[in-house]
Amino acid sequence: MRIALGLIHYPIQDRQGKVVATNVTNLDVHDIARASRVYGLDRYYIIHPMQDQQIFVHRMLDHWRVGEGAKMNPKRRTALTMVETAGSLDEALQNWQERIGAKEKPLVVSTHARAIDGVPMVSYREMRERIEAARAQGGDRDVFLIFGTGFGLTEEFMRSCDLLLEPVRGVPPDDYRHLSVRSAVSIILDRLLGAW
Repeated sequence: MRIALGLIHYPIQDRQGKVVATNVTNLDVHDIARASRVYGLDRYYIIHPMQDQQIFVHRMLDHWRVGEGAKMNPKRRTALTMVETAGSLDEALQNWQERIGAKEKPLVVSTHARAIDGVPMVSYREMRERIEAARAQGGDRDVFLIFGTGFGLTEEFMRSCDLLLEPVRGVPPDDYRHLSVRSAVSIILDRLLGAW
């Protein structure tokens, strides 16, 4: 049982609730790749429909994988070897299934700061237990974790996923929930896969 991660840049909501495509950020590529490597993920997909954004990612990856950056920081190169680009979630899923030789579509698990009507929610404890049981018993249903950018994935998109992880909650009195995606990825991966 393997786990991959997809960072979605479209369809995303902006602060007014409009559907937009967000720009890829350098920090998201680097920091999420490093977290994915630390927690043993198989692959990290930057998912964006626009060619210019994919070209931006490939240029950055070339610098760190085979350019001067590879010599300067081999640990970063190691993390960035797991990064792929895709134009859509379907393209990423197909690429990953072919790469790992999976016969069954992965379980697509989305994340969001709020509950969404119509999407079955799973707690971190339940998801962690499911992952641990699958690994112990040799289960072969892989998991594809989805994260959004901007002000989150659209509700319609999340309804197309199999499960929704419960929101990350802190303890502010006003229930503030607006973590950077990099922070959310690290917290969630530790809750699901950390050695504690």
